[in-house]
Amino acid sequence: MTYQFDFTALLPYWRDFAEGVWLTLQLSAWSTLFGFIGGTLCAIARADGAPWLRRLVGGYVEVIRNTPLLVQIFLIYFGIAVLGIHLSANLAAVVALVVNITAYTCEIMRAGIESVHKAQIEAADCLGLSRWQTYRHVILRPAVERVYPALTSQYVLLMLASSITSQISAEELTAVTGRIQSDTFRSFETYIVTALLYLLLSFVVRGAFWAFGMLIFPRKRRLGTSL
Repeated sequence: MTYQFDFTALLPYWRDFAEGVWLTLQLSAWSTLFGFIGGTLCAIARADGAPWLRRLVGGYVEVIRNTPLLVQIFLIYFGIAVLGIHLSANLAAVVALVVNITAYTCEIMRAGIESVHKAQIEAADCLGLSRWQTYRHVILRPAVERVYPALTSQYVLLMLASSITSQISAEELTAVTGRIQSDTFRSFETYIVTALLYLLLSFVVRGAFWAFGMLIFPRKRRLGTSL
């Protein structure tokens, strides 16, 4: 083997790597936030909505979960443009990721909602709580706590899947990597650095979710559990 590694060629591009990492985190954060809100509302609709609404949300979930994310990104980025609505690459990336992760969050949250014992819901009804108050005070908090590890794993996968948005020129880490390797011709070194950065991002995101879980779920602090 005569190949000579030369990572020094990448040093002038550290700022580009940093910008790619920052945009990856931004895409992931916004997609996680809106995906969780949308997924929770969809889960409530599937669990407690009108029959037509349950069928509509169920159809949406099946379509999204059984088509590739890349195809969804292309449909949103290029399809909306055909209708005369032009989105920037970054905005289209967020929209596509939200549409995708909402479907997965819906099924995870639906499992959490269905895990809440019926007696607790009946007790809330006896206390005269409205349906919204029952969901807010009785159902959602324990539901989220029970599926929190699954949500965390799904959102870490979302962060990694954001690399696909490089196909529509969103300047996240993978897109930056492609540009750097074409400039330096050090493909092996460039992608090694990128793999290590994604590994670091995964640990950072998991750590952030662990800290957030410890903050909002006091029982986890008492038991000393992580995710």
